[in-house]
Amino acid sequence: MKRVILTLTALVLASAAVARGADWPAWRGSSGNGSTSKGEYPTRWSLEDAAWKTPLPATGTSTPIVWKDRIYLTTPAEGQDAIMALDANGKQLWVTKLGPESPAKHRTLASSCNASPVTDGSGIFARFRSGRFVAVGLDGKVRWQINLDEKFGPEQLYWDQGSSPAVTGDMVIISRMHHGDSFVAAFDKRTGEQRWLVKRNYQVPPENDNGYTTPVMFQHKSRAAVLIWGADQLTAYSAADGTLIWSCGGFNPAGTKNWPAIANPVIHGNIAVIPVGRDDRNQGGIQGIRIDGSGDVTATHRAWQRDDIRVFCSSPVEYQGRIYLLRHRGGVVCLDPATGNTIWEDALPRGSSSYYSSPLVANGILYAAREDGVVFTARVGEKLELLGEAPMGERLVASPVPANNSLLIRGDKHLFSIPAKAALK
Repeated sequence: MKRVILTLTALVLASAAVARGADWPAWRGSSGNGSTSKGEYPTRWSLEDAAWKTPLPATGTSTPIVWKDRIYLTTPAEGQDAIMALDANGKQLWVTKLGPESPAKHRTLASSCNASPVTDGSGIFARFRSGRFVAVGLDGKVRWQINLDEKFGPEQLYWDQGSSPAVTGDMVIISRMHHGDSFVAAFDKRTGEQRWLVKRNYQVPPENDNGYTTPVMFQHKSRAAVLIWGADQLTAYSAADGTLIWSCGGFNPAGTKNWPAIANPVIHGNIAVIPVGRDDRNQGGIQGIRIDGSGDVTATHRAWQRDDIRVFCSSPVEYQGRIYLLRHRGGVVCLDPATGNTIWEDALPRGSSSYYSSPLVANGILYAAREDGVVFTARVGEKLELLGEAPMGERLVASPVPANNSLLIRGDKHLFSIPAKAALK
């Protein structure tokens, strides 16, 4: 009887975990692909359907993360860089102020906290425009703090810092790509001690050395590896010690300038899908690179190349073996990652604004937040089926986040929670 009770208890707990939905510990989720198949989510709503709406201390553009019924986000607070924690009902639990913020250059599309935090379940790691790189506990207490600008010199970017940290094992990894000494580095999660640093300097056209992408973790021949896209180069490093595993160039043979790396790569199987150039200028394309190589793989591991489609700021999503691209003006393209072939192409309703947020696919529903404050929902699979169009009443740059059978939407002034039941209304 005791064994039966224990088994039933385990089944109930497992069912509850599935119902609650998966954690979202980083900007693009636990797998780095911008999607989840767990949980239930809304398809259409109005502002009145929000379960809660929490005012934020100041305008921030970073995407929140979710861990065990807690929401964490970076935000300016009274002129300081800060990390905020909320419970599942939107109640503020704590705000940790870290020091003076550095005001953004771009006053409409950026803030002092563009980069999203990341958690390993025991600590939160965050990076700010000020150069501040910090670890706090889940209680908000500061564990360590480093000023990267003081340690390595000012970050020389055309615009504003936006690369988020990534965690692996007992380390937190950052990339710093700018018009200066660029590098990838790993720091001890507990102490902040630098574990390794690898220089990453390439001669490229103006602005192309500016990078806003986040390190992508993957497995290379059964060992943890880090994928970095920027400066017209794709590189892979050993997560253990920073050893360069392979590099791939040839993404910009014409030497076109002003191609900063903004949209992140996404991986499916053995292929990394790489956004090249910028859709707002009708330049660049999408490429597929095999990730199992070694050395210089420029001539050997380019699986496919498309010069007829592209994205700008919105990172691709991988969901159930397909790649979804959200183009700058609302076009949506579904690709086969193995071949690069288009499965279908469609578009969301056109407006006067563009997309700077990255899309989310949650349980087959694509969420796309347009800068003017409208969130579109569409079912994806064999085609694009528009489901809803929800004006949120304020500017949207952060990416939508799945959280406990609801959708989190961060605007300029508020964090909204839209429950799955809103789809029933």
